[in-house]
Amino acid sequence: MHFGDRLITSIRKAGHPLCVGLDPHLGQIPALFASDDMNPGAPQTAEAVLAFFNAVLDRIDGRVPVIKPQIAFFEQMGSRGIAALEEIIARARGEGIQVIMDAKRGDIGSTAAAYATSFFAEGAPLKSDALTINPYLGMDTLEPFVTTATDNGGGVFVLVKTSNPGSADFQNLKVDNRMLYQAVADKVSDVARTHKGPETGWSSIGVVAGATYPKEAIDIRERMPETLILVPGYGAQGGSAKEALQSFIPGPEGLEGGVVNSSRGILFPAGAQEASAAEWEALFDEALNKAIDELGDAMQG
Repeated sequence: MHFGDRLITSIRKAGHPLCVGLDPHLGQIPALFASDDMNPGAPQTAEAVLAFFNAVLDRIDGRVPVIKPQIAFFEQMGSRGIAALEEIIARARGEGIQVIMDAKRGDIGSTAAAYATSFFAEGAPLKSDALTINPYLGMDTLEPFVTTATDNGGGVFVLVKTSNPGSADFQNLKVDNRMLYQAVADKVSDVARTHKGPETGWSSIGVVAGATYPKEAIDIRERMPETLILVPGYGAQGGSAKEALQSFIPGPEGLEGGVVNSSRGILFPAGAQEASAAEWEALFDEALNKAIDELGDAMQG
């Protein structure tokens, strides 16, 4: 099934666009799962992270349509971390949870093609449904990602206006009477409109636009009417549910047009660090339910 159709269909079914980010900050893993000092090079650290995320998947199964692992947190643990990530994404996809791999890849020629193969090819250990990519080496560097993704039923999310405060340093620079992020959005929009899904009309080519910049997100939506938007910055980074959905448009089940990511606000709620198993489950569920309810209400306008 076409990625844009698959993602939007799962969001409509769930009733909310929440994406749970899997960012294993080693110092914040609850003591219930942690091992020793959580040194990234220790074998038991990757085992602890895997146990933690298996518990997370237990809590979100059937409730959340998509997850977004941040690969850097797994890479810091070396081969054991990547092996843990392989298990996590294989389990999630096997349970019908879609996986957006947050790797922000971007390179030229055969190197870009190798990156794309790593995340999209049939049988790839890190096979994902979508991948975040960096456009700043030029449009030709996006082509291997777009082609390999769409050939394998996947999608990409291109960085356009990120949620960090320093994004304005480059993304808001003026280029030919437009800001740089607007120029990128216009270029990517030309590609996105040729990859629309036959069922929903949403493209498999998406972009990243943070909840911390709602006005810019509205501008991006006007430039890219068929494009899915991955929205970071909701929750712990300060963006509200209403701001996160600023770029969404009316659909058959409410506002739609992308996914809204929350990582720390759900993974590490206050009090979870020293909680018992039952206490941790209750705290996690409370944080998860809060995000689902906020975004579900915002989705209904």
